[in-house]
Amino acid sequence: MENNKRKIKPSGKKLSLSELRKVFEEVGLRLTHQRIMIYDAICQAKDHPSAEAVYERLKKKAPTISLDTVYRTLSTFEQLGLVKRVHIFDHIRFDPDLSRHHHFVCNICKRIIDFSWPEFDEFPLPKHLWEFGKVLDHQVEIRGICKECQKREEKK
Repeated sequence: MENNKRKIKPSGKKLSLSELRKVFEEVGLRLTHQRIMIYDAICQAKDHPSAEAVYERLKKKAPTISLDTVYRTLSTFEQLGLVKRVHIFDHIRFDPDLSRHHHFVCNICKRIIDFSWPEFDEFPLPKHLWEFGKVLDHQVEIRGICKECQKREEKK
C-alpha cells in the first residue's frame, strides 16, 4: 500500500461509505466492517481520540475487535490521508478533520480544541525554513489552560 499512497483532498467532511469504499479499492485493500466502525467512531469524535479511546468506545458494540486492529487501522487511515496524527504530551491522538486548522492544548486536562486562524494561514513562511527542506504543512499549537480547568483551579 505504501507505493499506492492516496491522499484525500482536505475537506473536513466525513466520506460517504461509497467514497470510503472507492479509496480502499484504489489501493487494493478491503473495506471491512471493523474498518467502517473505526472510521465512523473517529469521525464522530470531537476530542481527537487516541487509539485506546477509539477501542474503548467500540469494544461493547464490537467485542471481537482488538486494540491492535484499531492501531493498525488508524495507521492505515493516516497513510491514506483520512486522518492526521496529533502528537500531544507523548501521546498520539487522531484528528479526522483534514481542513486547515490549529490546536489549543490544555496543559492540565490535555484537551485539544480546534481553532482557525486565517491571518496566520495566509502569512508567508520565513524563507529560511526552505533551507531545512520542503515544507508540506504547517499548523500552530497553542498550549495553555482551558476555561474548565481554570474554573476548577479557581475553586480550590
